[in-house]
Amino acid sequence: MYKNILMPVDVFEMDLSDKAVRHATHLAKAEGASITLVNILPNSSRSLLRGFNADIKKLEEYMAAESEKKMTNLKRLFDISPEHIHCKVYFGNVRDEIIRLSKERKYDAIVIGSRTPSISTHLLGSNAESILRYTTIPVLVVR
Repeated sequence: MYKNILMPVDVFEMDLSDKAVRHATHLAKAEGASITLVNILPNSSRSLLRGFNADIKKLEEYMAAESEKKMTNLKRLFDISPEHIHCKVYFGNVRDEIIRLSKERKYDAIVIGSRTPSISTHLLGSNAESILRYTTIPVLVVR
C-alpha cells in the first residue's frame, strides 16, 4: 500500500521528528517501503541583500550541507536498512514544497511531526495543518 513515504523533518528542531520516526519506521517495515527525509530550508531574500549574492550562495550551500549531515545522522534512528532511506534538501516554503512533492505522485503517504497546539494553530501545527488540508495523499500527523 505505502511503498514510498515522504517525511518532512526539521533537522534543527529534532523533537518534532523523533516521534514521527517510530511511526514512519513502523509503516515502512510493514510494507517494505522506502522513506524520503526532506528538509525545507527558507529562501534567503536576495532582493534585500543584492550586493551579497556570493555570500548568500555560500550560506545556502553551508545550510544544505549541514542539513544533509544531520539527516544522515537521523538515519540511524530508523530500524530499517539505510539504503531504504533517502535524504533531500530544498529551499522554499515548507507547506508549498511538501504539497509540490506530494503532487508529483512519487509518494504514497506523508508522515509529519506536529507541535503542541496553540491558540494560533488550533488543533495542529501550522505546517502540518496546511499540508493535511491541501495534499491529496494520506498524511499521518504525529504529536
